[in-house]
Amino acid sequence: MPRRKANNNLKIRNIGFISTRFKGTDGVSLETEKWATVLKRMRYECYYFCGTSDRPPERTMTVPEAFFDHPKIKSIQDRCFKVYHRSSELTGEIHSCRRLLKHAIYNFVKKFDIDLIIAENCLAIPMNVPLGLALTEFIAETGIPTIAHHHDFFWERPRFFVNAIADFINMAFPPVLHSIQHVVINTQADRELSYRTGLSPTVIPNVLDFKKPPPGINHYNSDLRAAFGLAEDDIFILQPTRVVARKGIEHTIEVVSRLKDPRAKLVITHSTSDEGDAYEKRIRDYAEHLGVRLIVKPEIIGDKRGRTNGGDKIYTLWDVYPHADLIAYPSTYEGFGNAFIEAIYFKKPILVNLYSAYVRDIKPLGFRAIEMEGYVTDEVIETIRRLLREKDACYEHAETNFGLAARFFSYEVLSRKLNTIFMNFEGIVEAIESQRALHRSSQKNVSR
Repeated sequence: MPRRKANNNLKIRNIGFISTRFKGTDGVSLETEKWATVLKRMRYECYYFCGTSDRPPERTMTVPEAFFDHPKIKSIQDRCFKVYHRSSELTGEIHSCRRLLKHAIYNFVKKFDIDLIIAENCLAIPMNVPLGLALTEFIAETGIPTIAHHHDFFWERPRFFVNAIADFINMAFPPVLHSIQHVVINTQADRELSYRTGLSPTVIPNVLDFKKPPPGINHYNSDLRAAFGLAEDDIFILQPTRVVARKGIEHTIEVVSRLKDPRAKLVITHSTSDEGDAYEKRIRDYAEHLGVRLIVKPEIIGDKRGRTNGGDKIYTLWDVYPHADLIAYPSTYEGFGNAFIEAIYFKKPILVNLYSAYVRDIKPLGFRAIEMEGYVTDEVIETIRRLLREKDACYEHAETNFGLAARFFSYEVLSRKLNTIFMNFEGIVEAIESQRALHRSSQKNVSR
């Protein structure tokens, strides 16, 4: 594909995003789209390599084995964890997939004339071990400038603690190579990565386009409450997360129960995803025990509007937020907290647990939220009741939060930070090209 003529003399123009998937409403896919939007504004071209995708097909290369849910990859992953030793057969399978994926990455870079790679979480958490190894080897062999954008690490997930691939994890999750600039999304990850590897990452928080007004209730989403089975006067409590244990959904169920208002209903937007369904069974039982109406309908929430196979309307998260009366975010752990920033963007009151990234990177900036420290208290319930009742106080909090987020978590912040990284890479690329030119010149002289 030919390059678009740029308005500058920069060496880097074509950017290649690489991950297991770029599809749906998971945090990595959503944040990648934000980065791509900002990079396009900076006049770069963006392309995608992954296992499954909803990105433009003319700009995307999909390789099924890059997806963490591919049968072959799932089989490998199942045998890599919860044990301390692996068989030679498993090692062979890993390397076979690694070779296949590395060859595909070479083709991707050649096809789209990629100048710089952005690895989205695939060099941080071993969801697809062969992909991480393949990409690490490719970077080592080519020296291509790379931004390794880390959302969470293997040491933050207990399910990866016991494993038979310590050698591979040390090699690729994350790799220590001179052409990689590591980016993390909170200061705790910055400190932990530095301590474990000696690397000096850049901290870039999750962002939103705060210059663009948030959408409201319109002709398309006006029937959303009815789609969830809610009445117009119901108290719509929204938890826009996946159904996994670290999201603390049981806390939100307790909140709804203790409000003692039959109008209060709880909606969860996402599914269990890749972490099993045991927790979903647990919270459904808990909600039933407390008499809480729990609504989980991920099939009608997507990254784009449309229709399900059964003909039901599909809404986006942006359709859901305007209807909510309270956003619940009682996670015990988050890399940063997309839902927190989204709640602020839509100017909604938010209940937040004091997870580490919030305490270190968000709360000190002056944001106003309903805070709980590990458990629900009477004070938390009374604060929620007051904000639901006193619209003026709720509006004041929302305006304060919006102004702070526009200052610290905007697209403009992302653009400035990326520009700094790219300018550093420009110097590296220029030096590499100069060295190659000298090498070619010396080879010609020798041949004479």
